[in-house]
Amino acid sequence: MNDRPTDDEQLTLRTSAQFKALGHPVRQRMMNVLRQRPATLAELASALGSAKGTIAYHVRVLREAGLVRLAYTRQVRGGTEQYFTRAAGVIRLAPEMGAEFLLKEAMAEMLPVRQDQGHTVLQHLWLTPEEAGALVTRIKEFAAAQRENDDRRGEPHGLLLSLYPADIPALPPAPEPGAP
Repeated sequence: MNDRPTDDEQLTLRTSAQFKALGHPVRQRMMNVLRQRPATLAELASALGSAKGTIAYHVRVLREAGLVRLAYTRQVRGGTEQYFTRAAGVIRLAPEMGAEFLLKEAMAEMLPVRQDQGHTVLQHLWLTPEEAGALVTRIKEFAAAQRENDDRRGEPHGLLLSLYPADIPALPPAPEPGAP
């Protein structure tokens, strides 16, 4: 059974409880693990290398903040296993919150760059609003296709994209060659 939320299910982070819940590194890692599929407390504890009781506490904090939900239950040997999943496939930052939170989260999960993998780039583009919108749409479609065709053949990579108006002064047009 795969009750993983789709990208159509979106949640916007706005409350202090949500930010506080995501402020702990174990809970941040847990949210990343739950992108894969719903998981039990025991599975989360094993994946995160932590005690089941500790994981239960962190799941409770995330549930109370509305970031994690019970996906389904399953009867096993006279007991009931609970499977937890993210509350939404896409979790966004409220526009008024700024990007600092996302930048810190991305930095916290980055592994040291190996010599063969220097993919972090700052690039400035001169785009019309229509071109910027089209670029964002293409990147979202690419990311959605990657998630849809997820066969775990490579290593996990994070994609933090921020397309923002940059404060870069524009030079006037260059003079024509031979002009005074």
